Amino acid sequence: MRGSAGSSVAELARRCVLPGFVGPECPDWLTNQLGLGLGGVVLFGSNVAGPDELAQLTDRLHRAGEDVVIGMDEEGGEVTRLDALTGSAVPGAAALGNLDDETATAAVYATIGRRLAETGVNVDIAPVADVNANPRNPVIGVRSFGAEPALVARHVAAAVHGLQSAGVAACTKHFPGHGDTDTDSHRAVAVVSHSRRTLDEVDLPPFRAAVGAGSRAIMTGHLLVPSLDPQNIATLSLATLTTLLRDEMGFTGAVITDALEMQAVAATVGMVAGAVQSLIAGADLICIGAAEYPGLVEDVVRAVAVAVDDGRLPWERLVEAAARARALAHPVPGAPVAPLSPAEVSAVASRAVRVDGPLPLLTKPQVLEFHPPNSIAAGPLPWSLAARIAEWQPEAEVVSDPAQLDPNRDLVVVVRDAARHPRQRRVLRELEGHPGAVAVEVGWPDPTPARLPTVHTFGTAPALLDAAAQLIFGDGAHQ
Repeated sequence: MRGSAGSSVAELARRCVLPGFVGPECPDWLTNQLGLGLGGVVLFGSNVAGPDELAQLTDRLHRAGEDVVIGMDEEGGEVTRLDALTGSAVPGAAALGNLDDETATAAVYATIGRRLAETGVNVDIAPVADVNANPRNPVIGVRSFGAEPALVARHVAAAVHGLQSAGVAACTKHFPGHGDTDTDSHRAVAVVSHSRRTLDEVDLPPFRAAVGAGSRAIMTGHLLVPSLDPQNIATLSLATLTTLLRDEMGFTGAVITDALEMQAVAATVGMVAGAVQSLIAGADLICIGAAEYPGLVEDVVRAVAVAVDDGRLPWERLVEAAARARALAHPVPGAPVAPLSPAEVSAVASRAVRVDGPLPLLTKPQVLEFHPPNSIAAGPLPWSLAARIAEWQPEAEVVSDPAQLDPNRDLVVVVRDAARHPRQRRVLRELEGHPGAVAVEVGWPDPTPARLPTVHTFGTAPALLDAAAQLIFGDGAHQ
């Protein structure tokens, strides 16, 4: 069977697949698939050796095929691929939401967009539109602009505007909203038990704002939302992707799935069946994931052909998906937004940091820093406020265990998502009343914090850590 433009089922199916690969070199199997019309790739941290090397890699990818989509999760803040070795060059969403300056948010995302465009990436799998209604959320947290739907909606629209001003397509995620979960969908199916009314009031406004701002793509979340579909996760749900997103919300861009290698799909329906079901449901591009699966593209192509042949996947649906995939490779720059200089980024970061309570003047402090594991989405990140303090304050002593804290000394305790980590919370509560103790929360704020002066950075981007040190130590932070 061939379409009106002469495309076969195999050609159309291949156009809808976005695999990943490991390392900074394009493997032969991927070059061959791009030559056969593969839709494109999603790049991850292992693919980025540096800006020049990345530009050379994307040039090879673009030359290997036609209308190649090159996507990347570059959210800024905790999820960065461009700066995976150093920490993000810009503050993340939670810091920007705390600042609540939409002009600054647009400018930060214009800065991200310009860097991506310069390296040949044409789709940014960002911004995050999830309303982080659950402070113990294990996978969203500071990746979200906030816990208030209206605030998140405003900043999502600003982020879309900023990214697309640079000629990079925004892919807003994780539809219909991953904010109120206590499960990481990388590991299992996350359930959102909201009623349809709550979805309309809390989860969906930021996605409606993204649609209104012209987001070129939206990424699905591997979320079971019984009020929308009690049987299928959103990625595989016709009711969610077609009835809600297309018909009710009026979205006409490309729908990209979250990675099928995530356990919410791979360990349930399986990656190949999941690819077919997501196309049936209304997805246009199938993201495979960060690992390398050289044979999976052809497995998906064969499974799609069977689904078309037996009538489960309408031919018109496949043609439509392939057309959206092809169009996404050619984003058109939107209204201009000026990107930020490094000095301007630092100024934004300084304004984004929050202080609760009067900060004491510290002398020769001990510094304890907790490093809980990063989420799979973020991966390993090189951050340490303690190391910065030790550089700037030579008389500071960095300790690695709470038992080493001397109650007779000034103390700085750096925590990350303390609300999710009882040991961190316990240490902070034991310091309540200490006249020379300061807490620094670099993750999501605890809804029931300890009674301590606290600096909130809303992330670990270097500019935010610098701003925290400046607040605590003043000019001494830059000795």
